[in-house]
Amino acid sequence: MHIPESQGAGSATPAAAFDVPFDAIIVGGSYAGLSAATQLARARRRVLVIDGGQRRNRYASHSHGFLTRDGSGTAAIAAEGKAQLLAYATVTWLDGTALQAAASSDGDGFDVTLADGSVVHGRRLVLATGVIDELPPVEGLAERWGSSVFHCPYCHGYELEQGAIGVLATGPLSMHHALMLPDWGTVTFFLNGAFEPDAVQLAQLDARGVTVVRTPVAQIDGVADVVLVDGSRHAMAGLFVATRTRLASSLAGELGCLLEEGAMGPFVRTDEQKASSVPGVFCCGDAGRMAGSVAFAVADGAMAGVAAHRSLMFGLDQAAKPPSIFSPAPVTNAASALAK
Repeated sequence: MHIPESQGAGSATPAAAFDVPFDAIIVGGSYAGLSAATQLARARRRVLVIDGGQRRNRYASHSHGFLTRDGSGTAAIAAEGKAQLLAYATVTWLDGTALQAAASSDGDGFDVTLADGSVVHGRRLVLATGVIDELPPVEGLAERWGSSVFHCPYCHGYELEQGAIGVLATGPLSMHHALMLPDWGTVTFFLNGAFEPDAVQLAQLDARGVTVVRTPVAQIDGVADVVLVDGSRHAMAGLFVATRTRLASSLAGELGCLLEEGAMGPFVRTDEQKASSVPGVFCCGDAGRMAGSVAFAVADGAMAGVAAHRSLMFGLDQAAKPPSIFSPAPVTNAASALAK
């Protein structure tokens, strides 16, 4: 069961009007894409953002843990970021879908094919396309996703006020959830036939005060009540589920970007500057890391935008060998350094 999709807005700017190559095309206009585009815009580069309107956290009303915006609406943060970005004269925004991407025939950048069949060209490509969460097929689970069913304790645990917290097992990764969440409340671990702790793990759960329930789950009801097949009900303030994720776009695969298999699903392999294995293609946000949050996405996007700009200035070969502030300093003995 994957989270149902919502529809993006229509394009305000016909793609056919873009007859001049862009310095960079950003695919994805959520937090990571906005952050990447902002860095390039501030370098006065010509940027196109293509956005399908599918923020991963669109089901959550508020964002937590993002500096200065703790508790702000998720949509409000994205909308304000977009408004600030569009104040830069070199930025063009297109509401739409990028269906295909390939290296251009002239060897200088990438051609991106849009849903209407038109093609836009950019010297660099930043993929901020995100992932799709797939939930286990439990009745009532998807309807509560983002409101009382969550995946990130740091994003949503505090607001549960140290109440009763459920963890619905989806596999071995759920063990990590169950051991973490006692810092946020009283935890019940519903195995639901998806995972069976061994003796060592049972001892760890016991040490953390976690209650283990093996009876299968029939449905989720109320706020986040877990109803078992025997009819018993466990009232929860919130429920945590480790989703399986998949890339929301096929562009990285079409371009030949190497992928890695994370604990939750595949993501694009990048270096410390968010460069993919394909020269000129950068990836940021949830599509380019094993786990994410708004704060991580914004940081990734800033790095990808700066790195893409550096590659435009110095070339891809030099960008792979970052000078000065981007290079790791030689490791020295602290006492020796002070002696100097």
